[in-house]
Amino acid sequence: MTSADTPDLAALRPRLPSPLQEAVDERFERRGVRLLLKRDDLIHPDLVGNKWRKLAPNLAAAHGRTVVTFGGAYSNHLRATAAAGRLLGLPTVGVVRGHELADRPLNPSLARCVADGMRLHFADRSTYRRKAEPGTLAALLRAAGAEDAVVVPEGGSNAAAVRGCRALGEELAGHADVVALACGTGGTLAGLAAGLPRGRRTLGIPVLKGGFLADEVRGLQQRAFGGPRGTWSLDERFHCGGYARVTPELDSFAEDFERRHGLPVERVYVAKMLYGLLALTEEGAFPRGTTLAAVVTGRPFP
Repeated sequence: MTSADTPDLAALRPRLPSPLQEAVDERFERRGVRLLLKRDDLIHPDLVGNKWRKLAPNLAAAHGRTVVTFGGAYSNHLRATAAAGRLLGLPTVGVVRGHELADRPLNPSLARCVADGMRLHFADRSTYRRKAEPGTLAALLRAAGAEDAVVVPEGGSNAAAVRGCRALGEELAGHADVVALACGTGGTLAGLAAGLPRGRRTLGIPVLKGGFLADEVRGLQQRAFGGPRGTWSLDERFHCGGYARVTPELDSFAEDFERRHGLPVERVYVAKMLYGLLALTEEGAFPRGTTLAAVVTGRPFP
C-alpha cells in the first residue's frame, strides 16, 4: 500500500456517474408517469451499486488497516467488502450472524467471501444483536483476532457512507421529480435525499419489516450532516414478509420486468422496489407528468 497506506480507489475505475436509462413501460405511461432506471448496478463489476458509494469512503479512511464488518449468511455487503479487500490489498474480517453456521458447508455467498480473502468469524445471534454495544463489540473483535481493525457497521451505513451517497442525489438533480430505492439499513436513502435539490423527493421501499427505518435514517442524517436533509418518505408495504422473502407474485413480476426491459432483477431489494413503484403508480400516488427515477442498487447473485 502506497501514499501513506491509503488505497487508490480511482485505480478500480468505477463508472461514475452511473448510467440513467429510460424504461418505456405502458403500465407507467398510461398513468402519465415517466420511468427512468438509475443503473448503479453498473458502477463496478465487484462493488455493485450502492455498495461502492457506501464502502469507498470507509475504505479510504482505513489507511491499509484490517476492515471488520458484519452481515448475515447471504449479505451483499459482506461480499462487496471481501471483493474490495481483494482488489485493494486490504485484510478483511466478516462477522457472520449465526454461530451454528460455523460447522456447516459455506453457502455460495460466504464461499465467495472466503475466495476473496475474507476471514469469517461466526457469532451467536444473541451476541450479534448486541454488536453495537461497546463491550460486546470489543469482545467480538477480540474473538475475531481483530482488536485494532477499522469497524464498518452492518450494511455499511455510517456517517461516511451517508456522505458518500449524497453524490447519487447530485447525479440525479434535474432529471427526476421523485427518486425511489429499496432500503435495508437506510444509509443510501439518507445520503441520496441530502443530495437532491429542493423540490425533489426521495421514496424509500424498506425490504425489512418492523417500522424502525425512519428513526435510523433520521439518526444517520444527524450524524452525517448535523440534522435533517432533503424530503423523503417510506412506504412499508412491500417487504413481502421480511428480508429475503420472495413471494410467487413478486417473482412473477420480476420475471415479467426482465422480459420487458432486458434488466436482470435482483429479488431481495430491487424487485420489491420496482413492484412497489408499479403499485403506487396504479394507485395514483404520482401526479401525471411525474418523472420517476428508480435506483437499481444491485444485480442477481451469482
